[in-house]
Amino acid sequence: MPQIFLGFLFSALIAYLAFRAGALAPSGAWAAVLTGGLIFGLGGIPWAVLLLTFFISSSLLSRAFAARKSGLAEKFDKGSRRDYGQVLANGGLGALLALVLALFPLKEWLWIAFAGAMAAVTADTWATELGVLSATPPRLITNRKVVERGTSGGITLFGNLSALAGAALIGFGAALFTPSTPASRLMAVFTVAGFAGAAFDSFLGASVQAIYYCPQCQKETESHPHHRCGNETVQVRGWRWLNNDLVNFSCSLVGASVAVAIWGLLF
Repeated sequence: MPQIFLGFLFSALIAYLAFRAGALAPSGAWAAVLTGGLIFGLGGIPWAVLLLTFFISSSLLSRAFAARKSGLAEKFDKGSRRDYGQVLANGGLGALLALVLALFPLKEWLWIAFAGAMAAVTADTWATELGVLSATPPRLITNRKVVERGTSGGITLFGNLSALAGAALIGFGAALFTPSTPASRLMAVFTVAGFAGAAFDSFLGASVQAIYYCPQCQKETESHPHHRCGNETVQVRGWRWLNNDLVNFSCSLVGASVAVAIWGLLF
């Protein structure tokens, strides 16, 4: 049976289970079938393991400490049920790399780029999900100003450590499937690349990502055109076209680029 068929079959099963568990919205499930099918079917087991590591760990963290994070929902554009935009933002680059791999199967840099992208989106998600639990308030990455928890571009020490842990987990997984390279050095590459992608995500969130304001709730939010309360939001800063999904895609792109750059220099 062709690997690509098995890849789509497996991704469809995972997407269905994730949908039933409430981790994916309907549109997210269809997007997961597409991206997962390409990654599983063309990349094989190593690529599938990294994608599943990201998705499972991120989904579990989204549900963890839900009561403590419930008051921050108004800050975000979307909830814990990932839609197609979130799925493509986190897995779209991986799917594109898998397509390129089908054309150039012996190019090792594609594997390095994919692992770097997964390290970045995992680091960013872990930092977001766990950083809001920090005992100290976040500060903007650009000017160190203290901001409310959940504010785009806000970082904490606990969030940064969480980002490093998430990236290191992907690095460990990647090292298992790259026996030709020393595991410790390879883990360091992906940890740095993942953290760089997450930091770039925070920088965009603090500077040029579109941020809105709800006059009714008197809160800043990523939601547009309506806040969770139903009222219209007005833009207060950033580029209107740069939403959180594009910021997350940029995060994966930086992670992939940094990983390939460091790998090219060291190996």
